Amino acid sequence: MKIPRSHPRYKSLIQRQLLINGLRDGFVTEAGLIAHGRGEAFDYLLGERTTEEGEIAERVAIAMLLLSKNPVISVNGNTVALVPRGIVELADITNSKIEVNLFHGSREREELIKKILRENGAKEVLISGEKYKLIPGLDSERARVNPDGIWISDTVLVPLEDGDRTESLVRMRKNVISIDLNPLSRTSQYATISIVDNIVRAIPNMIEFAKEMKNCDKEELNSIVSKFDNKKNLEKIIRRIRTEF
Repeated sequence: MKIPRSHPRYKSLIQRQLLINGLRDGFVTEAGLIAHGRGEAFDYLLGERTTEEGEIAERVAIAMLLLSKNPVISVNGNTVALVPRGIVELADITNSKIEVNLFHGSREREELIKKILRENGAKEVLISGEKYKLIPGLDSERARVNPDGIWISDTVLVPLEDGDRTESLVRMRKNVISIDLNPLSRTSQYATISIVDNIVRAIPNMIEFAKEMKNCDKEELNSIVSKFDNKKNLEKIIRRIRTEF
């Protein structure tokens, strides 16, 4: 489908088409399309732009990733449909592993997503495989994680995530960085750092922050993280939505 650049919904329609293509190719699910539509509704309320609060959270998230010993970026079908190259670049700059984790899991989908990330430059992509660990207290397929990835991580970036897994990862004393357009979701409410922004804006922003901050000393990075109050930042975003729209 050819979408004219003059269309007022051009960027939104491009995102939708990427997800539709992913559905046809077998790595995005029908439920993933529904989830995207829900997030898109919140993006309208944010003015389809990165807010000041979103930008602050993105910067703090990079500081946390750079401080981490075993950071992991967890990806699903929607993430790979929308920002595959960005995920690879961000992982490279922050020295993070990439792991596929799916709610509607299958070996075929895992391998498809792994193949796409490899085609976009990823040197290694972890999947749960035959030797996997189970996140305690989680009954869905998302409980299955790679023993060399999320299982031993200290920080996990979880774009487009399920709230129950976020909660479970936090209970495991991991730092969880979420990217979720809904500030009221369980994911946003339970995450250590909640980025309320569209992933197609958040990942490029984070890449630029990572390039700027990769040579910062630990003291400066620790200061950025310690001064951040995630709850207050979320409250500001919710207030912004209520007052501006």
